[in-house]
Amino acid sequence: MTPKVTGFFDDATNTISYVVQDPQGSACAIVDSVLDFDYSSGRTDTKSADAVIAFVKENDLDVQWLLETHVHADHLSAAPYLQQALGGKIGIGDRIQVVQDTFGKVFNEGTEFQRDGSQFDKLFVEGDSFHIGQMRADVLHTPGHTPACLTYVVGDAAFVGDTLFMPDFGTARCDFPGGSSEQLYDSVQKILALPDETRIFVGHDYKAPGRDTYAWETTVGEQRAKNVHVGGDATKERFVEMRDARDATLAMPKLIIPSLQVNMRAGQMPPADKDGKVFLKVPVNGL
Repeated sequence: MTPKVTGFFDDATNTISYVVQDPQGSACAIVDSVLDFDYSSGRTDTKSADAVIAFVKENDLDVQWLLETHVHADHLSAAPYLQQALGGKIGIGDRIQVVQDTFGKVFNEGTEFQRDGSQFDKLFVEGDSFHIGQMRADVLHTPGHTPACLTYVVGDAAFVGDTLFMPDFGTARCDFPGGSSEQLYDSVQKILALPDETRIFVGHDYKAPGRDTYAWETTVGEQRAKNVHVGGDATKERFVEMRDARDATLAMPKLIIPSLQVNMRAGQMPPADKDGKVFLKVPVNGL
């Protein structure tokens, strides 16, 4: 089955969110939504999410799932806002519990912060399947960028989050807590074992040198042949050496501090204080 896929590019974070439609009905899922956040002012905005809502309503779609490929470190999830407006269940990988435990300590969240994934409606594991209307979706656990990363395979489309980028840009970083370049290489091989014609939809695009336009759709065959990090005859040893050296030069994402605190809560803000005010923490020298 070939789902209809519509991408929504967020200029501020280079994130692509997707609406995945059952071609034989109105059912759909939304993958990796974005809540706009201006760090300098501490203000949120729903412009990106509202564009998705408008598309869903204009096409009379039925949102059944709000899927997260992982706990994003570069943008805030709009899943609760979309759920309130459109319905649907919020899903993520069950290893979210590892991420919650790690960053619950980093942000000194205390015992009131539940580290069991209960903030989400569904925790997926390797081999799970579910339906979007008549479409079957299969779950691949693809860690390396984070412990909880998933790839959702829906018909001939695979939503890989940050595991793979476009072939001319390569792969995701692995230096966040719980990341592993060795695991990432193995996860990529799992994705590349899918049929050559499988469409791959990436989570971000940054326009590789020499390319003037943003892009977010490729294929397994193209990735296997041309990916600058894992394509062709790239070995695991060479990949791990390259990835670890490259990651050592990278700065932290600009929105990592607010993103982690919100996204490990399924897109919810931390609890308000007694005056109804919400605060985010900055762990000094903690990341």
